[in-house]
Amino acid sequence: MITPDILVANGAVYRKVAKGEIIFKEGSQCMFYYQLVSGKISWMNHDTADGKPFIQAIIHPGESFGELPLFDDGPYAASAKAEVDSLVLQLPKAAFLQFLRDHPDYMMRFARLLAQRVREKFFMLREIAGQSPEHRIQSVFQSQIAKQKPLPDGRYMIGMTRQQIANMTGLRVETVIRVIKRMQKSGCLSIERGKVYLSPGDTNHKV
Repeated sequence: MITPDILVANGAVYRKVAKGEIIFKEGSQCMFYYQLVSGKISWMNHDTADGKPFIQAIIHPGESFGELPLFDDGPYAASAKAEVDSLVLQLPKAAFLQFLRDHPDYMMRFARLLAQRVREKFFMLREIAGQSPEHRIQSVFQSQIAKQKPLPDGRYMIGMTRQQIANMTGLRVETVIRVIKRMQKSGCLSIERGKVYLSPGDTNHKV
């Protein structure tokens, strides 16, 4: 969203986050604007009926996260956890808001970003509610590859564990494993060294 040099020039600092570390907790007060430099962050809720986390989104390098409280002064709606050792840029809230006042073109960028995320959430709710496990998993794959550039061979790698897919779809991890194996047999995807790969159009295949 904002280049690292611009963020640093406006007071942002780099923060190393270890795998498993919580960056901020659901319900806590927002103090910073966060942008991921490297690694992977999951944005999740923990107060589900079965006690398991529900992943709202997986954040990739270059993406910001936890922006809502910056604009409405409410608490965080979800927690952010590092899935791997990560590096983030954090800019104090007051400095971030002043930056937007000084650069109104970035305000429009964030308005577009928030609109896109609301649209994506509507899509995911529609695709997951009452749908088969296969359809839920395919929808998650589609949302992930939409944010990625293809690999040199034209494929996309789904950089999510089976547990993360389960936490995003509301399925049991055993169900996810079973469905992915079935999708592999039917040619919907390929698995190499435990990683899931899709070619363009693979998620449209029938299982």
